[in-house]
Amino acid sequence: MVCPKCKSNKVKVLEKRNADSEQVVRRRRECESCGFRFTTYERIEAASLVVLKKNGGKESFSSEKLKVGIERALEKRPITGMAMEKFVENIEKELKSSGEGEVESAKIGELVLSGLKDLDEVAYMRFASVYKSFDTAESFKEELEGLVKH
Repeated sequence: MVCPKCKSNKVKVLEKRNADSEQVVRRRRECESCGFRFTTYERIEAASLVVLKKNGGKESFSSEKLKVGIERALEKRPITGMAMEKFVENIEKELKSSGEGEVESAKIGELVLSGLKDLDEVAYMRFASVYKSFDTAESFKEELEGLVKH
């Protein structure tokens, strides 16, 4: 650790405590050279997720991209913004808790479909029509019949 004022590396910790519900460690420090006091925070760096695309490509996971896709499916549906945010948050949490650094786009799609089935059937069909690339009315009908049976 270096003093932000004089750039000396002779810094001591005066006090240490947890902040933000145990997820962050707060340390009060003092430079032994100039006496300047400052606070640092230590948090666990969230592992970044890489999405393996169907075409073999890779890209960084984007919760914004996930949110946009789900928003499209839920457009003009009676779902609150808060419920949608929670839905996206739960999917992201599930993906990160798996401990895997890479996740297939198909797994993300299946998680979204599974959640939408419980949240809103119309949104489910909207998302499924894009995700499963329906190319005929018959494939749409088959998916709808499968949804109605459950």
